Amino acid sequence: MHVENEIKLGFKDVMIRPKRSTLKSRSQVSLERTYTFRNSKRTWTGVPIIAANMDTVGTFEAAQVMAEYKMLTAVHKHYSVEQWQSFLNDIDKSLLPHVMVSTGTSEADYEKLKQILRLDVGLEFVCIDVANGYSEHFVEFLRRVRAEFQQITIVAGNVVTGEMAEELLLSGADIVKVGIGPGSVCTTRVKTGVGYPQVSATIECADAAHGLNGHVISDGGCSCPGDVSKAFGAGADFVMLGGMLAGHDESGGELIEEGGKQFKLFYGMSSDTAMGKYHGGVANYRASEGKTVKVPYRGALATTLMDIQGGVRSTCTYVGAAALKELSKRTTFIRVQEQENRVFSS
Repeated sequence: MHVENEIKLGFKDVMIRPKRSTLKSRSQVSLERTYTFRNSKRTWTGVPIIAANMDTVGTFEAAQVMAEYKMLTAVHKHYSVEQWQSFLNDIDKSLLPHVMVSTGTSEADYEKLKQILRLDVGLEFVCIDVANGYSEHFVEFLRRVRAEFQQITIVAGNVVTGEMAEELLLSGADIVKVGIGPGSVCTTRVKTGVGYPQVSATIECADAAHGLNGHVISDGGCSCPGDVSKAFGAGADFVMLGGMLAGHDESGGELIEEGGKQFKLFYGMSSDTAMGKYHGGVANYRASEGKTVKVPYRGALATTLMDIQGGVRSTCTYVGAAALKELSKRTTFIRVQEQENRVFSS
């Protein structure tokens, strides 16, 4: 047993200190970034925000809108090959560099992944997603995918420590997904006692990854545009969002009406709801590690995307960053015990 005494920080624990700026307007800020990836050698340009690979978020409909705003979508893994074929027939091919194919690590997942990638050479990203990125089986699967698809950009996770971020990059990943337990419908920290505050996890994994010319995604924990800015400020190359992008027209799930108000279901992919939907229930050797909640209906996804982009641009003007790539270099975090005045919060 070992105890680390250094305090680890989450989004609620910090704010960004403003700095003198020459920018007159947030319209002067560029949110686009260009990356060349370590192992695939591909170059990608866009706004580095990703819709999470949850079936209530990472839908084909969301992918279409996200791509139009130059953002990415990790399309959830429960679409069939036939559904992928239909989607690929309909979408503008110029938008495909903004679409990720998600996969688990079973043999069936591997065969399905191969079938999907054979459908269209325009698919550039694979997201290998498991809750526990520390398993040897996961790393072996990553190496297998890299050996088979050398020119595909691979996202792999989730982990929260620098040494494992390095392990994944050296095993073939281009981008490491960082986050264990911060999500709004994730109960991993409650059920297992395992986790890592997201700001510190992002800082530590980004530091390790960037030393190897790798990249990281801060995955989970953002509840407002300010948190997205904090994730970028902490060194994240990409930020993945779940709850912030749920509840829209393009989100999965049916509209529910209660008391004259409209809602959509949003749930973790390890919840009772997801397990029942895709696996016939929670296996007797495991526990559910996700919540099911009703998210107020939010209308068109585009409105939320513009709000998020506007918030991040505004952050950049407060610290004098003319481009998103400058934000982490101009970020000084201050530790706080308050974030906002909640007198009129509901």
